[in-house]
Amino acid sequence: MHRSDGRTPDQIRPIAFELNIAPHASGSVLVAMGNTRVICGVMIEEVVPRWMKDQGVTGGWLTAEYSMLPYSTITRKQRDIARGRLDGRSSEIQRLIGRSLRSVIDLEKLGPRTMWIDCDVLQADGGTRTAAITGTSLAVTVACKKLLDDKKIAASPMRKLVAAVSAGVVEGNAMVDLNYEEDKAAAVDFNLVATEDGEFVEIQGSGEEATFTQGQLEEMLALGRNAIAQLIAAQRNVLGHPEWGEAQSNDPVAPPLSSATGIPRFPSE
Repeated sequence: MHRSDGRTPDQIRPIAFELNIAPHASGSVLVAMGNTRVICGVMIEEVVPRWMKDQGVTGGWLTAEYSMLPYSTITRKQRDIARGRLDGRSSEIQRLIGRSLRSVIDLEKLGPRTMWIDCDVLQADGGTRTAAITGTSLAVTVACKKLLDDKKIAASPMRKLVAAVSAGVVEGNAMVDLNYEEDKAAAVDFNLVATEDGEFVEIQGSGEEATFTQGQLEEMLALGRNAIAQLIAAQRNVLGHPEWGEAQSNDPVAPPLSSATGIPRFPSE
C-alpha cells in the first residue's frame, strides 16, 4: 500500500529528541515524530500526595498532565480551562502516560517526593500520546540523573526505558506509526506501550465500526514491537551522547532508523 509520505507499512516516521528544552524543569525533552511535536517536562516536589500519607504508603509518586496547545491543530483547539473542565480524551491520555512511566520507576527509590510530568503538544499530526510517552521516558531519565547529581537519592529509580507507538489497519493493510490522515482513515486503531526488554505495558485497540482478524492483530503487535525497539534505540543513542545532559539544538541526536527516514534538524523546520 502507498502511504502519503512514502513510508512502507513497517516504517516509523523520522524521530528526534532535543534535551533540556525547558531550563527550569528537572528534565525536559522536545520530541519530534514526523510532524508531531511534543514538549515533555518533569518537575519534582519534595512532597507526596495526601492519600499516600493517609494510607501510610512509603516511597514517592509520579503523575502526568497532558494538553494540546490551541495552535497545535489546523483549527484552534479550545483550552480546557476555557471550558472549565478537562476533556475526556486528555484525561485518558494523561492517565496512560502516568501508568506507562510508573511501570518503569521504582517509587521506593524515588523517595518521598512527587514527579510531575507535563506533556504539551505543539503540533499534532497523529500519535501525540505515543510521542508523549516516548519523550517522557527520556525526560524522567534526565530528572533522575539530576536527583543523583544533587545527592538526593542513592540510586536511580529508573529501571528501564519505555516507548510507545500507534498501529492500525488502513484499507485492509496493517501499518505502524499512523499520521493524522492515516489515523482518520483507519478501520482499526491501536496504541502499544512496551519497555526496552520487549515487555508490554499497555495495549489499547479497537475497531472503528469494523472488525479485525487474529492475523491482523498479530501483525500489528509485531509491527509495534519492532517500531518500539527502534524508538528505544533512538533513546539509547541520545543517552549515549557524551553531553546528553545538555540541550542538543543543532545536531540530530538519533541515527537514521532506516535509509528513508533521516532525522529532522529542529532549527531548519
